[in-house]
Amino acid sequence: MTANSTETEGPDESEEEPRSAEDLDRDELEAIVAENPEAVAAFVDRLGAVNEFLDVVALGENALTDEMVVELAGTASTLAESADGLATDETVALAETVGSNGTELQAAMETLITLQRSGTLDELAELAEVGSLATAALDDEMVRSLAKTGSGLGEVADTAADDDTRDGLKTLLSGVGAAQRSDPEPVGALGLARGIRDPEIQYGLGYVLAISKAIGRARTDIGDES
Repeated sequence: MTANSTETEGPDESEEEPRSAEDLDRDELEAIVAENPEAVAAFVDRLGAVNEFLDVVALGENALTDEMVVELAGTASTLAESADGLATDETVALAETVGSNGTELQAAMETLITLQRSGTLDELAELAEVGSLATAALDDEMVRSLAKTGSGLGEVADTAADDDTRDGLKTLLSGVGAAQRSDPEPVGALGLARGIRDPEIQYGLGYVLAISKAIGRARTDIGDES
């Protein structure tokens, strides 16, 4: 028979299957290390770090008692619930406000701390309590009376703010001050008659008469309104 008529040949013995690390003998391992020393060294370093990490984890697990594990689990649950409670629209808005007004809030806190250390804050709190008690003690009649008084004071303030009124009061007060400094003496009928001829006294009397006339007119207007 010829070679072509032979039976099917077996698999090619040149294609060897990869061998596992267990099948490698010592000489072959040394040959592999010799061919790739840097890669083997890096692998050993990583392997040492991994082993150290695993040792630390194992020590931590062994050190935890059942009670500690339960407590840690409860703490984690509480923190999660607290985070859920804080994650609201109000707290987010508050955080934004604090962030945009940080300088003003810091200044306000420093002022409050200063007031607290000096005792002024306690005095202000006591004053507020006194004011609250006084307000509660007022009856309706007293409130109406105070409101009327406040309104009247407001009208007086408006009148005093008038330029002519302010100038007139300034002139009157200046005259009173000058008279006080001149140390005036008693004057009889003769002195009065002699003083009337003084131009300054004549001007002053005219001013007093003008004031008297304006007061009389104002009183008449008030009487007509009532």
